Amino acid sequence: MTRYLGDGRLPIDNNWIENQIRPIALGRKNWLFAGSLRAGRRAAAVMSLVQSAKMNGHDPYAYLKDVLTRLPTHPNSRIEELLPHRWQPETA
Repeated sequence: MTRYLGDGRLPIDNNWIENQIRPIALGRKNWLFAGSLRAGRRAAAVMSLVQSAKMNGHDPYAYLKDVLTRLPTHPNSRIEELLPHRWQPETA
């Protein structure tokens, strides 16, 4: 409260950040039951891709659907193009 009183430009609550971390806090115990260490690593990789897609302004479902569709025929030498910060939707 003293920080808020010292600088009136600060918001009085932190609801925004609490809402951002809520899915992580709620899922924490569920992630213990991923099945194995390998499955847990896979889940972490997928969650990282989803969050990165969100942070880059993409719809996570559209991003993952497009990437998983392209992946089997996409050249390994150009795999960086499929990362969320470089991804462009495929034009039909």
